[in-house]
Amino acid sequence: MQGRTPFHSPLALMSSLHPLLPQCLYQFLAFVPPSNESLRKPGTASVMVDTQRPLTLLLNSSVGDRDLCKIQYHFGEFGNYSLVVKTLSTSTQTELGSPNTTDSLNCDPTPQSWSTGSRRRLRSLDTFRGLSLVIMVFVNYGGGKYWFFKHESWNGLTVADLVFPWFVFIMGTSIALALGSMLRWGSSKWKVLRKILWRSFVLILLGIIVVNPNYCLGPLSWDNLRIPGVLQRLGFTYLVVAALELLFTRPDSGTWEGQFPALQDILPYWPQWIFILVLEAIWLCLTFLLPVPDCPRGYLGPGGIGDFGKYPNCTGGAAGYIDRLLLGEKHMYQHPSSGVTYQSTMPYDPEGILGTINSIVMAFLGLQAGKITLFYKDQPKQIMSRFIIWGIGIISAILTKCSKEEGFIPINKNLWSISYVTTMSCFAFILLLLIYYLVDVKKWWSGAPFLYPGMNSILVYIGHQVFANYFPFKWKMQDSQSHAEHLTQNLTATTLWVIISYILYRRRIFWKI
Repeated sequence: MQGRTPFHSPLALMSSLHPLLPQCLYQFLAFVPPSNESLRKPGTASVMVDTQRPLTLLLNSSVGDRDLCKIQYHFGEFGNYSLVVKTLSTSTQTELGSPNTTDSLNCDPTPQSWSTGSRRRLRSLDTFRGLSLVIMVFVNYGGGKYWFFKHESWNGLTVADLVFPWFVFIMGTSIALALGSMLRWGSSKWKVLRKILWRSFVLILLGIIVVNPNYCLGPLSWDNLRIPGVLQRLGFTYLVVAALELLFTRPDSGTWEGQFPALQDILPYWPQWIFILVLEAIWLCLTFLLPVPDCPRGYLGPGGIGDFGKYPNCTGGAAGYIDRLLLGEKHMYQHPSSGVTYQSTMPYDPEGILGTINSIVMAFLGLQAGKITLFYKDQPKQIMSRFIIWGIGIISAILTKCSKEEGFIPINKNLWSISYVTTMSCFAFILLLLIYYLVDVKKWWSGAPFLYPGMNSILVYIGHQVFANYFPFKWKMQDSQSHAEHLTQNLTATTLWVIISYILYRRRIFWKI
């Protein structure tokens, strides 16, 4: 922690345990020299503090032996904090973290995170991201060949269908926390926009060139290059949601003064909500109104032998038609999950164009979780109550009629239907609530072992794809029909990536794009 002061007399900085804990005498931390007015340099001093317990910082002046400021705070591990002390006429102003406050005595801290330099990192976000990633890796490696670790053939959910939208959700939450903090620490919007464009470009490029399942068709060439993909969808979704947030975010995340304070995390961003609603209207219109050759309008089925074989070449309805029309059949995923059960022969891409609209909606709902965290900072009860409200699945219940097949819009991961998005976001809000309560509020759980891959998610995701067929992540099995052997191999491979991420975490190596 660094202290800076424009005072003309030296100051002493001392610390003690928080008053709610057993009383302790103040311990001297640092001597802050007076500022040099001729060089216009404030006096500075750097100190290290214990983060295990809350502390009380006391700043006093050697002139008159008077206390200037007392701040109570629980500092986060590996945080970087600045305590700024100013003289405003005859009063003293202190700021811990963000210099945007206006009170004459402000003890509201805004700590710095590793990645953006402004807020204490919420371990629950990394834990949630890591949990999603670990399940994703296990599923991609085979999930022990159990059916519930395979994607649902069409409508419905399995464990495998949960993790990707959760990953998108947390990406949206991180956007809300990161963009505001970068602006608070002096980055211009143009500079932040360049970072957004670059990160999106790199994610899309990595998805097309490095993580491309059409490698199995032979050497990668334009003739069979799969254009959509997981990283491509993440990159484009990030671009849209981050750019949208950048237009309306403010350097400070203070409370909104309006007629409806209970909606302060929504109403200030009504243009964003209009944009998202328009996007969703586009998805609904294209899905249900676009004419598809030789298919009924608004068809949401798998084709093949589904629907008694009436529409064998209509897999995915408008979503499949748009992809085949704009991308070409050879540039799509060639083995959709619907082919196993419904014997559909048409290429269909679960990361296609139309579904990307709803992945943007999913990330935007994650962005909403981030806004809640910002607006109600240091108020965990408010944050958790808002998460509970957003976790109520009324919209999903209406859209699906609480059934798998009979609803207006069934839950479908291949289509990324709006009911799928609303259901997954409800799950995400509730799961984030539980992790937030255990990790950041009560501190009963450190987040391990999911915290470690969550902090190196891009490296783990790309690494597990690239090295999937190499030892020790894969080896020849004695009995390829044995669940036990598959489970052992898949758990071993997944555990190895958790260990790798832990080693990188210990060495402070984090791959950021």
